[in-house]
Amino acid sequence: MASSDSETTHKFHFFDVYKDGHVVLHRPFTEKIPAYDDPLTGVRSKDVIISSDPPVSARIFLPKSADPTQKLPLLFYVHGGGFCMQSAFSAQYHDFVKTIVAEANVVAVSVEYGLFPTRPIPACYEDSWAGLQWVASHSNGNGPEPWLNDHADFQRVYVGGDSAGGNISHTLAFRAGSIGLPGVKLVGAVLVHPYFGGTEDDHMWLYMCPTNSGLEDPRMKPNAGDLAKLGCERVLVFVAEKDHLMDPGKRYYEELKKSGWAGSVEIVENLGEEHCFHLFNPKYEKAVDLIKKFISFVKQD
Repeated sequence: MASSDSETTHKFHFFDVYKDGHVVLHRPFTEKIPAYDDPLTGVRSKDVIISSDPPVSARIFLPKSADPTQKLPLLFYVHGGGFCMQSAFSAQYHDFVKTIVAEANVVAVSVEYGLFPTRPIPACYEDSWAGLQWVASHSNGNGPEPWLNDHADFQRVYVGGDSAGGNISHTLAFRAGSIGLPGVKLVGAVLVHPYFGGTEDDHMWLYMCPTNSGLEDPRMKPNAGDLAKLGCERVLVFVAEKDHLMDPGKRYYEELKKSGWAGSVEIVENLGEEHCFHLFNPKYEKAVDLIKKFISFVKQD
């Protein structure tokens, strides 16, 4: 007979949990690529260490047009992957952020945060917040990273992300509004097919976050009070018709509008499309449209 330790106690969307407590991810491996200077777009990139304990790093992107005489908006990007997969250093996310940087003419910082099971939730939120605070530490022009000192306009900062990264981006905007982010004006947030509570994935999130407050945990399912405190002026939400996260994304949009928050929110529905379709075929017509909308949002003053 097989050992009882080989029996599964939980089967979730992204991983299985066995009786002895070990976790097996369904897609455990993400191939990472090094930072490089792209000859086609002129976008430069490099990796930086934000913190060694806990381990937080990021990939910074600089557009071809970067000139110290003209400061550029800054995008702080948070990758998706169900809080347990993917990387800021994967080809998929490198290429996506590089495209935004090249076409929107912005500086970008793509954060590499801790993933379950090595680092359970709330590591993703804490690491991303630490990354955004690190970015803010450059607002007086003498931070540790010259690219940010020389080129970033800290009065035009955006946060954005997809799926889990959309959820984390919301929390960053909430913290900026409730805790504050000295030296930074957070103009907008872009949430692409974000995860919020109200789906079959909720119990998976609760399992990944041992210190939770149940199905109404505000990090998973933001309440009206938290929505009203968003520390940005504009929010853009994308939802996809064939995505099981569509209804919670729409609910987020509706509840943000009536929360008392003073900003403006827009929603774009990707009809006939699946979750994060734009990452898998970025040259597809509707993916191009999504990316163009993202770019136009962060180019606005």
